[in-house]
Amino acid sequence: MFAPEEAWARIARELDRRPPRSVSLPRRQAAGRTLGRALAARVDVPAADVSAMDGYALGADFAPGGEPTPVIGAIRAGDPPGFVLPAGSAVRIMTGAPLPQGGDRVIPVEQTDGGRDRVVFRAAAAAGDHIRRRGEIMRAGDPLLAAGALIGPGALALLAAHGYAEIPVVRPPTVAILATGDEVVPPEVEPAPGQLRDSHTDFLLAACRSFGLAAESLGIAPDREEELSTRIERGLGYDVLLLCGGVSMGEHDLVEGVLARLGCRIVLDGVAIQPGQPLVFAVHDGGIVFGLPGNPASVMACFWLFVRPALRRWLGVPDGFWHGALAAELAAPLPGAGARDRFLTAEVTFSSGTIRATPRLSRGSHDLAAFALGTALVRVRAGAPPQPAGAPCEILPLGDW
Repeated sequence: MFAPEEAWARIARELDRRPPRSVSLPRRQAAGRTLGRALAARVDVPAADVSAMDGYALGADFAPGGEPTPVIGAIRAGDPPGFVLPAGSAVRIMTGAPLPQGGDRVIPVEQTDGGRDRVVFRAAAAAGDHIRRRGEIMRAGDPLLAAGALIGPGALALLAAHGYAEIPVVRPPTVAILATGDEVVPPEVEPAPGQLRDSHTDFLLAACRSFGLAAESLGIAPDREEELSTRIERGLGYDVLLLCGGVSMGEHDLVEGVLARLGCRIVLDGVAIQPGQPLVFAVHDGGIVFGLPGNPASVMACFWLFVRPALRRWLGVPDGFWHGALAAELAAPLPGAGARDRFLTAEVTFSSGTIRATPRLSRGSHDLAAFALGTALVRVRAGAPPQPAGAPCEILPLGDW
């Protein structure tokens, strides 16, 4: 059994052997995805010397005050460059319009008196005032977005401005979910005595979808080796297989033996956490397998701590065990831990810049209610004593706050 950091190190080493692969998507379908390779600027920004204000373009012979200056025309945004400004004259110019030949400064309209034909300037202006120079933001060929960048709304705007129609993005892994157990029935079925409804599949489907992955359910496999093998073999056709149940020490916990017979190599068998100790991680030529424990709190804890960061790493997003954890203050007492790191869910609030966490006490790994409603995980390090309200704690967000 491994400490959680060592367990993650073993998982990460296997993920590093599977570098992300790229696919091409239309730009507007790439939102929320990860850029598969670096992209360069295709145009100078700005594309020419342009005005930064609505006002008047002038040459070096400009002098404020005195006689009105003749206005010989107007340059609008979108007009082609090449307008020639004779000495002793001005031209009306709009924000984003190209600077005329012979013009080297712009005076904002609010610093002038006059209008369309003649104008008096009430303020001085130096060469270069209120001008955006060609390429001052970036030049064609400059780095635009790095590989691994998250493609959010701002990045899409940047890509559109540089004419990218197709975007190379990291190919998301295909993910399959298989629940196991003779006692497990679909949620829409009325359980017979001794049976229970499958809550794992709905959780895992939604949890994957929360960061952009569409997983597929393979149903429920009974605790019979032949049928279990058939279902798992199908699941190994996906990049990632998430198995629920059958990984403990019971007589009918058959998952690890089936995985081994199907050519999987067990990398991890047990982590020193509560809940979630029986977690299994295996690899094969085509992908990876997480064998999650059968109790609902264990499934949830193992997903947030190990499966989610693994899937995000596959998507090209930097992540890992306890990555992104935050310091918080307890709003209620926190129990201690024994020989394993203990994880509880917590409700999080914000007060005067302080994150406050209220732990939801659990009666065990079967306590779905305690783990279903929290917005963060709170960690109790192995051997830590109970902590009172007001003490510091460490939490991991479970969603986008």
